[in-house]
Amino acid sequence: MLVVGFCGSPREKATDYVLKMALEEMRKQGFETIFFTVKGKNINFCIHCDYCLKNKVCVFKDDMQEVYSLLKKADGIIFATPVYNGGVSAQTKAIMDRCRAAVAGEKNFFKNKIGIGLALGGDRVGGQEAALTQIITFYILNAIRPISGGYFGSNLGATFWTKDTLEGVKQDTEGFRSLKKTLKKFTNQLKNLQA
Repeated sequence: MLVVGFCGSPREKATDYVLKMALEEMRKQGFETIFFTVKGKNINFCIHCDYCLKNKVCVFKDDMQEVYSLLKKADGIIFATPVYNGGVSAQTKAIMDRCRAAVAGEKNFFKNKIGIGLALGGDRVGGQEAALTQIITFYILNAIRPISGGYFGSNLGATFWTKDTLEGVKQDTEGFRSLKKTLKKFTNQLKNLQA
């Protein structure tokens, strides 16, 4: 089974680091993994032109073509985002919004996929849950089954306090506990898909 991790940070720092660690854990559990980063990519914002509704493809021919291909192949999806102004990064939101074209082209594009979210903020309570809510909403709207880590520490998914540094995130034991819980439930649900 394939798990694709999408890093929504334009910088190669904390979000990149945590997502790569999550994918490494998934590999240890026997899953194939692919890492995709928005860093250095050209992904236009959705302009709601309705071209995709008429033509079944997006008007833009940019790096979203790779994203569509990865999302199509994925069994499990991980969106990892830094918190920007209390929500997901603009780059993460651009990917989500552009998925309108994928569903316009194929109604069941996301059928039988499951997903989790990882959110990293500069403050302990800096918008991580709001960002995860945006990711979960995207999953629900597209018939992707959202998975959380469950109660007591990872209610909506994995959350990290970076203190705005890579070293800060490496020291966040509570964040890594939330990641471990979230990945455990994610792994179990993916294995259930195989059964």
